[in-house]
Amino acid sequence: MTKIIGLTGGIGSGKSTIANFFKEFGLPVYIADDEARKIMEKQYIIDQIKHVFGNAIFDNEILDRAKLAAIVFNDSDQLSKLNGIIHPAVKKDFNEWLIKHNEYSHIVYEAAILFESGRYKDCDIVITVSAPEKTRIDRVVKRDNTTTEQVLSRIKMQWKDEERESKSDFIIPNENLKIAKEEVLKILKILNIKQNES
Repeated sequence: MTKIIGLTGGIGSGKSTIANFFKEFGLPVYIADDEARKIMEKQYIIDQIKHVFGNAIFDNEILDRAKLAAIVFNDSDQLSKLNGIIHPAVKKDFNEWLIKHNEYSHIVYEAAILFESGRYKDCDIVITVSAPEKTRIDRVVKRDNTTTEQVLSRIKMQWKDEERESKSDFIIPNENLKIAKEEVLKILKILNIKQNES
């Protein structure tokens, strides 16, 4: 049976970079946030979002993600409502994806809120990617062309690194890419995963 490696970390920790290293070494990777974005474009999900959050966050029937983000990242109750719509759809999508990759001994499930959503319970192994808060803020400000305040409000909605790390099997510090890549290789070796599985 295929084992699920859960990969997580706070915003700006560089999870996607680490996920790409796993991909490079031959493991299939499911990026939950990317899939969630696609799912949010499906009509039945749009209908549910509209029902819960109203028409004000839509512009000519197109979801204004910035308006939705402004609501949910400043109110944990509203974030829970959104997650209640998105998470079951992502879970269903992932289960279908997993069936298509069942010939692999291990796959990687990358999710920002692996712990917050409870999905870590479905994983056989959990890896947390960590980086100093200042590094994380700088990365996100640069990447998303946003403000420090906006990044901090999102960090506040997520678990603290210490909480994530205490429930993880492995921790990958991600400040130096060369060292981070070596850590990925070490984990593959410990788990006895052959590189470039087919």
